[in-house]
Amino acid sequence: MLKISVIGAGSGTFSIPLTRDLCHINSMQDCIISLMDINEERLDSVYNICVRLNSELGGSLKFEKTTDRAVSLEGADFVITTALTASYDRLRDGWEIAEKYGFRFGGSYHIMYDEAFWINFYQFRFFEELTLDILKYCPDAWHLLIANPVISGVTLLQRKYPQVKMLGLCHGYSLAHDIPTYFELGKNDITYQMPGVNHFIWMNECHLGGKPFFPFLDKWISEKADDLWGKEYVPSALDKKRMDFYKKHGVIGVGDTMGWSGASWPWWYHTDEKVEKEFCIRSPKDDWEELCFSVARNNTKYLHDLASDPDAKMTDHFPYNGPDIMSIVPIIESIVCDIPGVFIVNVLNKGFLVPGIPEDFEVEVPALCSAAGVHPITTSPLPKTIIAHTLRDRVAPVEMELAAYENGSLDYLKELVLMDKWATSMKQVSDFVDEILDLPYHKAMKEHYR
Repeated sequence: MLKISVIGAGSGTFSIPLTRDLCHINSMQDCIISLMDINEERLDSVYNICVRLNSELGGSLKFEKTTDRAVSLEGADFVITTALTASYDRLRDGWEIAEKYGFRFGGSYHIMYDEAFWINFYQFRFFEELTLDILKYCPDAWHLLIANPVISGVTLLQRKYPQVKMLGLCHGYSLAHDIPTYFELGKNDITYQMPGVNHFIWMNECHLGGKPFFPFLDKWISEKADDLWGKEYVPSALDKKRMDFYKKHGVIGVGDTMGWSGASWPWWYHTDEKVEKEFCIRSPKDDWEELCFSVARNNTKYLHDLASDPDAKMTDHFPYNGPDIMSIVPIIESIVCDIPGVFIVNVLNKGFLVPGIPEDFEVEVPALCSAAGVHPITTSPLPKTIIAHTLRDRVAPVEMELAAYENGSLDYLKELVLMDKWATSMKQVSDFVDEILDLPYHKAMKEHYR
């Protein structure tokens, strides 16, 4: 029996869609889903929902729940990691301190972003502990890393533990499928290539309805884009900020690349309120509050109330509209049932899949998945200007952060913060980092960075 272990299952964000998607694939019914979380109350709610969803859909999946990671991993064929080991409250505490020292949203990847260094530290430790457990309890399993930071998590783990079969997965690329809807086409009427590193990917090839898209896009920008941009700002694949950058570089930043969920890069569109409004952009802080923190606050209660309602129909709350955009189940099916498929994955850049990025660094590229394994596909080059931005704003800071983590170096950690756009002096950075480390729940991190 195939075993899928979901680590951090209590949020329900991935375990519930996983259940729903598996129920719609006949060849994947003979499997057990092991739901693992350290929060027993949330785990109970998600377990209840998944079992009822499976029953309503006529599935024959089997479920177990456990707070013991070893139990969940034992004999697993796939391990799906979704856990956030430091809370959103800790993230916001750090942001409040950062704002006091003059840091702000816009291009701040390791501070005013959910991959802040005081969050990543705990993720790195957890990723390594989990990887060692995988090697102990299920060494032949595929590890699908969904929890952030994917960019540095994949880089760290695949460098240190190359024997583990591992993929990073992210939903950001899926925003490309919204593009056809602006031109009265279906979401699947698009083919594309968009290589890069996680949360920094660039569409450099695209066909819409079988025709080259970029010439059509140029005409749309000059003749019709104002009809969209004149409305209240809604993040989209064709928003004014992305299209302004496209006109300069010839590629489209997709998904998180230039959005609030991607650190609102580049910073110069966020220098002040006037500039933000010019490009129909509201404050990233508002986006985080409305679209992230409020959801996180309400999700636990929503799942608890739903699980506690014996009359609730799970399929009404979690309808099936095709496989989840993360492609977890289609990837598993491709590997287990030998049904070849091409999916967007995050792996090391071995063989220079993305020219210009270091070979031992994470990249996001298409890959052919089947029973023969996962075979990443080499992509056509990105513009040199985009590679320059990638090396400066994504690769260099990640390398500094990993050096700080691996060496336990406070000096390297402060150099990471000095790389931030909003850093202005050594004193500002030193005082800020010290105050973060002095928070009572960061004792382990303070001991690590010396």
